[in-house]
Amino acid sequence: MSVVLIFLAGVAAIVIWWMSGQRLMSKPWLEVGTLDDIHRPAKEPIPTAKIGLGIFLAVVGALFSLLVSAYLARMSGADWWAIPIPRLLWANTAVLIASCAALQWTVVQARRGGADDSVRLGLDAALATAVLFLAGQIVAWLQLVAAGYVLADNPANSFFYMLTGLHGLHILGGLAVLARTRVRLLAGTSMAPARLRLGIELCATYWHFMLVVWLLLFALFTGWANDFVDLCRQLVS
Repeated sequence: MSVVLIFLAGVAAIVIWWMSGQRLMSKPWLEVGTLDDIHRPAKEPIPTAKIGLGIFLAVVGALFSLLVSAYLARMSGADWWAIPIPRLLWANTAVLIASCAALQWTVVQARRGGADDSVRLGLDAALATAVLFLAGQIVAWLQLVAAGYVLADNPANSFFYMLTGLHGLHILGGLAVLARTRVRLLAGTSMAPARLRLGIELCATYWHFMLVVWLLLFALFTGWANDFVDLCRQLVS
C-alpha cells in the first residue's frame, strides 16, 4: 500500500508541475503587462500526443505499482522462496540503458536539425539494443526454466515471470512504435520535420519511463528495495 501512495504522490507532483507550466493555475486578472506583450508570440501549447502519452504512462505506472504492492505483500507467505537472479539480467539492464542513451542522443540530434544520417544511426542503435534486451530476457527465462524454476513452482516464480513478461510486452509495443518512426524517417526529407522530431521525443520519453520501471523491478528482485520499502512503511504508519 505504501508503494501505491508514494506513486500517487509522485503523479500528483508531476500534474501540479505541468499545470504551473501551462499557466492553468495563474490569475490573469491580477497580472500586469504592457502593450508590447500583446505582440509577443504566444507560448506553444503542449502537443496532444504528449499529453496522451503522459496519461498512458500514469496508467502503466499505476498498474506496475499495484503489482509491486502485491509482490511485497505476498513475500511474507510461508510458501515463498526467493528466485535466484540470473547474471544475464545485469547485462540486459546495461543494454536497456544503452538503448535509452541512444534515443536521447537521437533527440538531441533531431532538435539541432542534424543530418538524417545521425538520426538514423541513433534510431538503429536504439532498435538494435531494444531487440537485444528482449532476447536477453527470453534467454534469462530459459535459464531459470532449465534450472527448475517453473511458473507454478512457487509464488516468487509466478511474480517474476509476470512482472518481467509485462515489462517485456511494453518494450515490444514501444519497439513497434520506434520501428514505425524509423520507417517514417526513410520516407522523409533530408531535414527531419517537426512531426518526426515529436515522434522521436515521445519514443525517448516512453523508453526512459520503461527504464525506470525496469530498474525498480530489478532492485526489487535483487532485494535492494527491501530497506527502502521498510522505510516507506514506517513513514506511512
